[in-house]
Amino acid sequence: MPPKMPSPNTPTPSTSTQEPSRAGKAQYQLCDDRITLVVDNTRFVVDPAQFTAHPNTMLGRMFSSGLEFTHPNERGEYEVAEGISATVFRAILEYYRGGTIRCPPTVSVQELREACDYLLVPFDANTVRCQNLRGLLHELSNEGARRQFESFLERLILPLMVRSAQRGDRECHVVVLLDDDSVDWDEQYPPQMGDEYSQTVLSTPLYRFFKYIENRDVAKQVMKERGLKKIRLGVEGYPTYKEKVRKRPGGRAEVIYNYVQRPFIHMSWEKEEAKSRHVDFQCFKSKSVTNLAEATADPVIELEPNRARETEDNAEPPPEVQGEEEAQ
Repeated sequence: MPPKMPSPNTPTPSTSTQEPSRAGKAQYQLCDDRITLVVDNTRFVVDPAQFTAHPNTMLGRMFSSGLEFTHPNERGEYEVAEGISATVFRAILEYYRGGTIRCPPTVSVQELREACDYLLVPFDANTVRCQNLRGLLHELSNEGARRQFESFLERLILPLMVRSAQRGDRECHVVVLLDDDSVDWDEQYPPQMGDEYSQTVLSTPLYRFFKYIENRDVAKQVMKERGLKKIRLGVEGYPTYKEKVRKRPGGRAEVIYNYVQRPFIHMSWEKEEAKSRHVDFQCFKSKSVTNLAEATADPVIELEPNRARETEDNAEPPPEVQGEEEAQ
Protein backbone atom coordinates (compact mmCIF):
# COMPACT_ATOMS: atom_id res chain seq x y z
CA MET A 1 0.00 0.00 0.00
CA PRO A 2 1.57 3.34 -1.03
CA PRO A 3 2.22 5.83 1.75
CA LYS A 4 -0.41 8.48 2.29
CA MET A 5 0.74 11.95 1.25
CA PRO A 6 0.09 14.73 3.77
CA SER A 7 -2.37 17.41 2.71
CA PRO A 8 -1.10 20.98 2.29
CA ASN A 9 -3.03 22.15 5.35
CA THR A 10 -1.70 19.36 7.60
CA PRO A 11 1.03 20.69 9.89
CA THR A 12 4.35 18.90 9.49
CA PRO A 13 5.50 17.23 12.69
CA SER A 14 8.84 18.33 14.03
CA THR A 15 11.86 15.96 13.79
CA SER A 16 14.88 15.56 15.97
CA THR A 17 17.28 15.78 13.08
CA GLN A 18 18.99 19.05 12.31
CA GLU A 19 17.99 19.10 8.61
CA PRO A 20 14.23 19.16 7.96
CA SER A 21 12.78 16.59 5.62
CA ARG A 22 11.81 17.37 2.02
CA ALA A 23 8.16 17.31 2.94
CA GLY A 24 8.86 19.82 5.68
CA LYS A 25 10.67 22.11 3.23
CA ALA A 26 7.78 21.94 0.78
CA GLN A 27 5.29 22.62 3.55
CA TYR A 28 7.32 25.59 4.77
CA GLN A 29 7.56 27.01 1.24
CA LEU A 30 3.79 26.61 0.71
CA CYS A 31 2.96 28.40 3.93
CA ASP A 32 5.42 31.13 3.07
CA ASP A 33 3.62 31.80 -0.26
CA ARG A 34 0.21 32.17 1.32
CA ILE A 35 -1.22 35.39 2.70
CA THR A 36 -3.84 36.14 5.30
CA LEU A 37 -6.81 38.37 4.51
CA VAL A 38 -8.96 39.87 7.26
CA VAL A 39 -12.58 40.48 6.29
CA ASP A 40 -15.27 41.26 8.85
CA ASN A 41 -12.95 40.13 11.69
CA THR A 42 -12.53 36.77 9.95
CA ARG A 43 -9.19 35.49 8.63
CA PHE A 44 -8.81 33.78 5.26
CA VAL A 45 -5.51 32.10 4.33
CA VAL A 46 -5.28 32.11 0.53
CA ASP A 47 -2.75 31.79 -2.25
CA PRO A 48 -2.23 35.18 -3.98
CA ALA A 49 -1.66 33.36 -7.28
CA GLN A 50 -5.42 32.80 -7.40
CA PHE A 51 -5.93 36.56 -7.45
CA THR A 52 -3.20 37.40 -9.94
CA ALA A 53 -4.80 34.93 -12.37
CA HIS A 54 -7.71 37.42 -12.58
CA PRO A 55 -5.92 40.78 -12.99
CA ASN A 56 -9.12 42.69 -13.84
CA THR A 57 -10.54 42.16 -10.35
CA MET A 58 -9.68 44.37 -7.40
CA LEU A 59 -7.86 41.61 -5.51
CA GLY A 60 -5.96 40.73 -8.68
CA ARG A 61 -4.73 44.32 -8.98
CA MET A 62 -3.85 44.54 -5.30
CA PHE A 63 -1.56 41.53 -5.32
CA SER A 64 -0.09 41.79 -8.80
CA SER A 65 3.68 41.75 -8.94
CA GLY A 66 5.27 45.18 -8.82
CA LEU A 67 2.06 46.93 -7.76
CA GLU A 68 1.51 47.81 -4.13
CA PHE A 69 -2.09 48.83 -3.56
CA THR A 70 -2.21 47.74 0.06
CA HIS A 71 0.16 47.15 2.94
CA PRO A 72 -0.05 44.51 5.68
CA ASN A 73 -0.71 45.42 9.28
CA GLU A 74 1.65 44.76 12.17
CA ARG A 75 0.75 41.05 12.05
CA GLY A 76 1.47 40.75 8.34
CA GLU A 77 -2.24 40.44 7.50
CA TYR A 78 -4.14 42.34 4.81
CA GLU A 79 -7.40 44.02 5.76
CA VAL A 80 -9.54 44.18 2.63
CA ALA A 81 -13.19 44.36 1.48
CA GLU A 82 -14.37 46.78 4.14
CA GLY A 83 -18.14 46.65 4.56
CA ILE A 84 -18.50 43.13 3.11
CA SER A 85 -19.55 40.30 5.39
CA ALA A 86 -17.40 37.21 5.84
CA THR A 87 -20.18 35.01 4.42
CA VAL A 88 -20.33 36.98 1.19
CA PHE A 89 -16.54 37.14 0.86
CA ARG A 90 -16.25 33.38 1.35
CA ALA A 91 -18.72 32.87 -1.50
CA ILE A 92 -16.83 35.27 -3.77
CA LEU A 93 -13.55 33.42 -3.14
CA GLU A 94 -15.10 30.47 -4.97
CA TYR A 95 -14.92 32.52 -8.16
CA TYR A 96 -11.11 32.55 -7.96
CA ARG A 97 -11.03 28.79 -7.42
CA GLY A 98 -13.68 27.49 -9.81
CA GLY A 99 -15.06 30.46 -11.74
CA THR A 100 -18.55 30.38 -10.19
CA ILE A 101 -20.22 31.93 -7.16
CA ARG A 102 -23.00 30.25 -5.24
CA CYS A 103 -25.17 32.74 -3.40
CA PRO A 104 -25.64 31.61 0.23
CA PRO A 105 -29.27 31.18 1.32
CA THR A 106 -28.85 33.78 4.06
CA VAL A 107 -27.52 36.43 1.65
CA SER A 108 -29.72 38.52 -0.62
CA VAL A 109 -28.89 38.67 -4.30
CA GLN A 110 -28.61 42.45 -4.10
CA GLU A 111 -26.00 42.22 -1.34
CA LEU A 112 -23.98 39.73 -3.38
CA ARG A 113 -24.29 41.96 -6.43
CA GLU A 114 -23.02 45.03 -4.55
CA ALA A 115 -20.06 43.04 -3.20
CA CYS A 116 -19.17 41.81 -6.69
CA ASP A 117 -19.33 45.35 -8.03
CA TYR A 118 -17.03 46.54 -5.24
CA LEU A 119 -14.49 43.77 -5.84
CA LEU A 120 -14.82 44.07 -9.66
CA VAL A 121 -15.90 40.44 -9.94
CA PRO A 122 -18.18 39.62 -12.90
CA PHE A 123 -21.83 39.23 -11.94
CA ASP A 124 -23.74 37.47 -14.70
CA ALA A 125 -25.55 34.25 -15.50
CA ASN A 126 -22.25 32.47 -16.21
CA THR A 127 -20.63 33.21 -12.85
CA VAL A 128 -23.51 33.31 -10.34
CA ARG A 129 -25.61 30.37 -9.18
CA CYS A 130 -28.60 31.26 -7.04
CA GLN A 131 -31.68 29.52 -5.66
CA ASN A 132 -33.67 32.76 -5.77
CA LEU A 133 -34.16 33.07 -9.53
CA ARG A 134 -36.45 36.10 -9.23
CA GLY A 135 -33.80 38.05 -7.34
CA LEU A 136 -31.07 36.96 -9.76
CA LEU A 137 -33.09 37.88 -12.85
CA HIS A 138 -34.04 41.21 -11.28
CA GLU A 139 -30.38 42.17 -10.85
CA LEU A 140 -29.55 41.00 -14.37
CA SER A 141 -32.46 43.07 -15.72
CA ASN A 142 -31.19 46.15 -13.89
CA GLU A 143 -27.78 45.76 -15.51
CA GLY A 144 -29.31 45.21 -18.93
CA ALA A 145 -31.66 48.18 -18.49
CA ARG A 146 -28.74 50.43 -17.54
CA ARG A 147 -26.78 49.54 -20.67
CA GLN A 148 -29.85 49.89 -22.88
CA PHE A 149 -30.90 53.27 -21.50
CA GLU A 150 -27.39 54.66 -21.81
CA SER A 151 -27.65 53.84 -25.51
CA PHE A 152 -31.11 55.46 -25.75
CA LEU A 153 -29.83 58.53 -23.95
CA GLU A 154 -26.94 59.07 -26.35
CA ARG A 155 -28.78 58.27 -29.60
CA LEU A 156 -32.33 59.57 -29.07
CA ILE A 157 -32.68 61.86 -26.05
CA LEU A 158 -29.43 63.83 -26.04
CA PRO A 159 -29.98 65.36 -29.54
CA LEU A 160 -33.34 66.74 -28.35
CA MET A 161 -31.72 68.18 -25.23
CA VAL A 162 -29.03 69.83 -27.36
CA ARG A 163 -31.73 71.34 -29.58
CA SER A 164 -33.45 72.80 -26.52
CA ALA A 165 -30.16 74.14 -25.18
CA GLN A 166 -29.38 75.84 -28.50
CA ARG A 167 -32.69 77.71 -28.20
CA GLY A 168 -31.61 78.98 -24.80
CA ASP A 169 -33.87 76.64 -22.82
CA ARG A 170 -32.56 74.89 -19.73
CA GLU A 171 -35.02 72.02 -19.51
CA CYS A 172 -36.55 69.51 -21.88
CA HIS A 173 -39.79 67.52 -21.99
CA VAL A 174 -39.76 64.47 -24.28
CA VAL A 175 -42.81 62.36 -25.17
CA VAL A 176 -42.04 58.86 -26.49
CA LEU A 177 -44.29 57.81 -29.38
CA LEU A 178 -44.51 54.54 -31.26
CA ASP A 179 -42.90 54.20 -34.66
CA ASP A 180 -46.32 53.89 -36.31
CA ASP A 181 -47.96 56.77 -34.40
CA SER A 182 -49.30 59.42 -36.78
CA VAL A 183 -49.44 63.03 -35.57
CA ASP A 184 -51.63 65.31 -37.72
CA TRP A 185 -52.49 68.62 -36.11
CA ASP A 186 -54.76 71.23 -37.65
CA GLU A 187 -52.76 74.39 -38.34
CA GLN A 188 -55.80 76.57 -37.73
CA TYR A 189 -56.83 74.78 -34.53
CA PRO A 190 -53.68 73.33 -32.92
CA PRO A 191 -54.05 71.52 -29.58
CA GLN A 192 -53.30 73.37 -26.39
CA MET A 193 -50.11 71.84 -25.02
CA GLY A 194 -49.44 72.26 -21.34
CA ASP A 195 -45.63 72.10 -21.60
CA GLU A 196 -43.92 74.63 -23.83
CA TYR A 197 -40.71 72.58 -23.90
CA SER A 198 -42.42 69.44 -25.25
CA GLN A 199 -40.66 67.41 -27.95
CA THR A 200 -41.33 63.95 -29.35
CA VAL A 201 -39.24 60.95 -30.31
CA LEU A 202 -40.51 58.04 -32.39
CA SER A 203 -39.12 54.83 -30.89
CA THR A 204 -41.09 51.69 -30.15
CA PRO A 205 -38.14 50.08 -28.26
CA LEU A 206 -37.89 53.11 -25.95
CA TYR A 207 -41.67 52.99 -25.45
CA ARG A 208 -41.42 49.34 -24.39
CA PHE A 209 -38.47 50.15 -22.14
CA PHE A 210 -40.52 52.67 -20.12
CA LYS A 211 -43.36 50.17 -19.75
CA TYR A 212 -41.69 48.78 -16.60
CA ILE A 213 -41.50 50.96 -13.51
CA GLU A 214 -38.17 49.33 -12.56
CA ASN A 215 -36.69 50.53 -15.85
CA ARG A 216 -37.87 54.06 -15.08
CA ASP A 217 -36.02 53.91 -11.76
CA VAL A 218 -32.86 52.77 -13.56
CA ALA A 219 -33.23 55.57 -16.13
CA LYS A 220 -33.70 58.15 -13.39
CA GLN A 221 -30.57 56.93 -11.61
CA VAL A 222 -28.53 57.08 -14.82
CA MET A 223 -29.62 60.67 -15.51
CA LYS A 224 -28.81 61.68 -11.94
CA GLU A 225 -25.33 60.26 -12.37
CA ARG A 226 -24.98 62.33 -15.56
CA GLY A 227 -25.70 65.56 -13.61
CA LEU A 228 -29.32 66.21 -14.65
CA LYS A 229 -31.90 67.52 -12.17
CA LYS A 230 -35.66 67.77 -11.67
CA ILE A 231 -36.13 64.43 -13.42
CA ARG A 232 -39.72 63.26 -13.90
CA LEU A 233 -40.89 60.11 -15.67
CA GLY A 234 -44.46 58.99 -16.19
CA VAL A 235 -47.32 58.55 -18.65
CA GLU A 236 -49.46 61.33 -20.09
CA GLY A 237 -52.00 61.89 -22.86
CA TYR A 238 -50.66 63.21 -26.16
CA PRO A 239 -52.87 64.58 -28.99
CA THR A 240 -52.41 62.83 -32.33
CA TYR A 241 -55.12 64.08 -34.73
CA LYS A 242 -58.26 66.24 -34.80
CA GLU A 243 -61.53 64.37 -34.44
CA LYS A 244 -64.09 67.16 -34.81
CA VAL A 245 -64.77 70.85 -34.31
CA ARG A 246 -67.68 72.19 -32.31
CA LYS A 247 -69.11 75.66 -32.63
CA ARG A 248 -69.94 77.24 -29.34
CA PRO A 249 -72.35 80.13 -28.82
CA GLY A 250 -70.67 83.32 -29.91
CA GLY A 251 -68.87 81.72 -32.84
CA ARG A 252 -65.94 80.33 -30.83
CA ALA A 253 -64.70 76.95 -32.06
CA GLU A 254 -63.94 74.03 -29.76
CA VAL A 255 -61.55 71.45 -31.24
CA ILE A 256 -61.59 67.85 -29.99
CA TYR A 257 -58.38 65.83 -30.51
CA ASN A 258 -57.70 62.14 -30.15
CA TYR A 259 -55.30 61.45 -27.25
CA VAL A 260 -53.07 58.43 -26.70
CA GLN A 261 -51.29 57.49 -23.47
CA ARG A 262 -47.54 57.68 -23.99
CA PRO A 263 -44.54 57.79 -21.60
CA PHE A 264 -42.67 61.03 -21.08
CA ILE A 265 -39.38 62.10 -19.55
CA HIS A 266 -38.59 65.56 -18.21
CA MET A 267 -35.18 66.81 -17.11
CA SER A 268 -33.37 70.08 -16.36
CA TRP A 269 -29.76 71.24 -16.41
CA GLU A 270 -30.36 74.68 -14.87
CA LYS A 271 -27.71 75.57 -12.30
CA GLU A 272 -29.32 78.59 -10.65
CA GLU A 273 -32.97 77.55 -10.56
CA ALA A 274 -33.43 79.13 -7.13
CA LYS A 275 -32.14 82.50 -8.33
CA SER A 276 -34.17 82.34 -11.55
CA ARG A 277 -37.39 82.23 -9.54
CA HIS A 278 -36.27 84.80 -6.95
CA VAL A 279 -38.09 88.14 -6.88
CA ASP A 280 -36.06 91.16 -5.83
CA PHE A 281 -38.57 93.19 -3.84
CA GLN A 282 -36.27 96.22 -3.85
CA CYS A 283 -37.34 96.82 -7.46
CA PHE A 284 -40.98 97.30 -6.47
CA LYS A 285 -42.44 100.32 -4.68
CA SER A 286 -43.90 99.26 -1.41
CA LYS A 287 -47.62 99.90 -1.04
CA SER A 288 -47.87 98.74 2.53
CA VAL A 289 -49.51 101.09 5.05
CA THR A 290 -48.06 101.34 8.50
CA ASN A 291 -50.62 103.85 9.86
CA LEU A 292 -53.63 101.97 11.24
CA ALA A 293 -56.00 104.94 10.88
CA GLU A 294 -54.95 105.44 7.27
CA ALA A 295 -55.37 101.78 6.54
CA THR A 296 -58.99 101.72 7.81
CA ALA A 297 -59.99 104.97 6.05
CA ASP A 298 -61.81 105.00 2.72
CA PRO A 299 -59.51 105.26 -0.29
CA VAL A 300 -59.06 108.69 -1.82
CA ILE A 301 -60.28 108.90 -5.41
CA GLU A 302 -57.86 110.91 -7.51
CA LEU A 303 -59.46 112.79 -10.43
CA GLU A 304 -57.78 113.76 -13.63
CA PRO A 305 -56.40 117.36 -13.65
CA ASN A 306 -58.85 118.68 -16.29
CA ARG A 307 -61.85 117.03 -14.68
CA ALA A 308 -60.80 118.31 -11.27
CA ARG A 309 -60.54 121.87 -12.65
CA GLU A 310 -64.04 121.66 -14.22
CA THR A 311 -65.45 120.44 -10.95
CA GLU A 312 -64.01 123.43 -9.14
CA ASP A 313 -65.42 125.90 -11.75
CA ASN A 314 -68.92 124.42 -11.71
CA ALA A 315 -69.12 124.21 -7.99
CA GLU A 316 -71.75 126.54 -6.50
CA PRO A 317 -70.40 129.13 -4.09
CA PRO A 318 -71.38 128.53 -0.50
CA PRO A 319 -74.32 130.70 0.74
CA GLU A 320 -73.39 133.83 2.62
CA VAL A 321 -74.24 133.69 6.26
CA GLN A 322 -75.70 136.94 7.52
CA GLY A 323 -74.57 137.96 10.91
CA GLU A 324 -76.99 138.64 13.75
CA GLU A 325 -78.19 142.19 14.18
CA GLU A 326 -76.70 144.04 17.01
CA ALA A 327 -79.00 144.46 19.92
CA GLN A 328 -80.43 147.84 20.19
